[in-house]
Amino acid sequence: MEPRIFPMEPVSASSLAWLWGIMAVTVVALLGLTVMMGWSLHAARHARFEISPEGLRIRADIYGRMIPGPSLVKEAAQRIKLDRSSDFRPRWRTNGLGLPGYQAGWFKLANGEKALLFLSDRSRAVYIPTREGYALILSPDDPDQFLAALKAM
Repeated sequence: MEPRIFPMEPVSASSLAWLWGIMAVTVVALLGLTVMMGWSLHAARHARFEISPEGLRIRADIYGRMIPGPSLVKEAAQRIKLDRSSDFRPRWRTNGLGLPGYQAGWFKLANGEKALLFLSDRSRAVYIPTREGYALILSPDDPDQFLAALKAM
């Protein structure tokens, strides 16, 4: 006796449409994520800090912002070392980007303080507390001149 072959009933068109919809959403989400990551990496290479009479403008990725001068506690700003024993070292990322050699966004520090980081070089870190309930940790290319300009603002 020869085997009898029974094909499966074809999948309904509505089931296939649903599957195509899921695939389309996935492709759009991955494309969006790729664009956002590319923009963040570009911003990391071109970030800058502008000190003016109005305050400190951070031109960077989505976490960049203008911080008014009166919000900055300039007299407490200082260079810091971010080694394993530092109370200022970032401990938990709460909303940000953490890549080897680059951290940007909101972090919780080892001392429990909330901080907005734009950090690319731990040996050039500057700590600036604010009156807004968080601190800034930045890594300008010349920390000493940056601090002098900040305190002269």
